Amino acid sequence: MKVLVAVKRVVDYNVKIRVKADNSDVDLTNVKMAMNPFCEIAVEEAVRLKERGVATEIVAVTIGPKAAQEQLRNALALGADRAVHVETEAHVESLAVAKLLAKVVEAEQPGLVILGKQAIDTDNNQVGQMLSALAGLSQGAFASEVVVEGERVRVTREIDGGSQTLELTLPAIITSDLRLNEPRYAKLPDIMKAKKKPIDVKSPADLGVEVESRVTLLKVEPPAERQGGVKVGSVGELLEKLKNDAKVIS
Repeated sequence: MKVLVAVKRVVDYNVKIRVKADNSDVDLTNVKMAMNPFCEIAVEEAVRLKERGVATEIVAVTIGPKAAQEQLRNALALGADRAVHVETEAHVESLAVAKLLAKVVEAEQPGLVILGKQAIDTDNNQVGQMLSALAGLSQGAFASEVVVEGERVRVTREIDGGSQTLELTLPAIITSDLRLNEPRYAKLPDIMKAKKKPIDVKSPADLGVEVESRVTLLKVEPPAERQGGVKVGSVGELLEKLKNDAKVIS
């Protein structure tokens, strides 16, 4: 079974985000970029499926600028066999990403597609669901456990009331949650081998998809600075401050 894994280039989660002086966007000057953490989990799950003999080939795919090949090489070092890069310098919104991925799915015909449930930059949590609708495939979102048995896959997902288990017919689309697994680190020999693995570069035009933006970013602001706390001497004083100063109770 072929497994297709989508990965995204984002600001490293350890980096403290800076906003541009004119509040037009996030300042990416000299900022360390990395693979989206949820995408790392998706890659790890695909590699584990291959180690268990379920998957025979792993194809990593990304949409973004030329620099995004760094994240594809990382996926290849972690265990992907080859990669597809849809290269574009444009800001690609969720729907366009889903349309591009749908074209890649149509060309590759994978038995399973695994994506991170969301990206930590836009935080939209949309692509997996949109891709499912566009490709006409069943979906299991927010997976915390994946078990493939023959032509079916069992997906356990966390919900408000506990956990829910779905059984999907392959091919299917899964989006990974944090508890699905713990990603491994790429070993140096694998990083060197990844440099020789093939990356197929395409453009949105090659796939017949328009990536024109339909949403305008108006303003970006950093979160408000957290105010220092105060100590109170009694429950009565606490209630008074909550009522008169914080105005959270009446």
